[in-house]
Amino acid sequence: MKNEVQRNTYFPANGAGLIESQLPVEIDKHTALVVVDIQNDFCPGGALAVADGDKVVPVLNKYIEKFRNAGAPILFTRDWHPPDHSSFKEQGGPWPPHCVQNSEGARFHPDLLMPPEGVIVSKADKRDEAYSFFQGNDLTTKLRERGIKRLLVGGLATDYCVKETVLDGLKYGFEVFHLDDASRGVNVEPADSERALQEMVARGAKRIKLNDVVMKSKAILHEPIK
Repeated sequence: MKNEVQRNTYFPANGAGLIESQLPVEIDKHTALVVVDIQNDFCPGGALAVADGDKVVPVLNKYIEKFRNAGAPILFTRDWHPPDHSSFKEQGGPWPPHCVQNSEGARFHPDLLMPPEGVIVSKADKRDEAYSFFQGNDLTTKLRERGIKRLLVGGLATDYCVKETVLDGLKYGFEVFHLDDASRGVNVEPADSERALQEMVARGAKRIKLNDVVMKSKAILHEPIK
């Protein structure tokens, strides 16, 4: 029995018009999964913990399994800060030290599936801040060279690195889906995550959950993104 086509309609916060997405979203050779910053320092007990940040791990693992079974690209982003990073309070920034290079806090959560074919993308590895995984690298070119047109993005945190990665993906011409069931926010202000979601949708992102994503019946052959 074929999957029925469902259409979800979202109302952008800026009133710019309706955004309609066709569901289910099929994982094909043009689709990549971006897992954002599932690191110890962003999980309970970490230096900059997101409330219930670890709750996204089991859900993300299910996305990772789907992409792995389909042979589609999986990218893992991580903050990889030097000890004197500009975002740290000691340097005049807003945050406590976190995700310092080679520290326990910078490691990925121990329960996160990390397939050997997955690609790790380090960001903010110099003194300047970088919330988006597109900043400070040539990933846009590499993704386009691999024929990637669609990104599914989830992780930590909704109102910072997830949001900026989604917005940059849209800016660079990718179709971008936010994984509602696999993201959590910092919420310095209580409504920050909701405002972030509204901004993402207003710019053209689509919001989906695990049940909206299906695999092709046959594995996709692809070359790794280096």
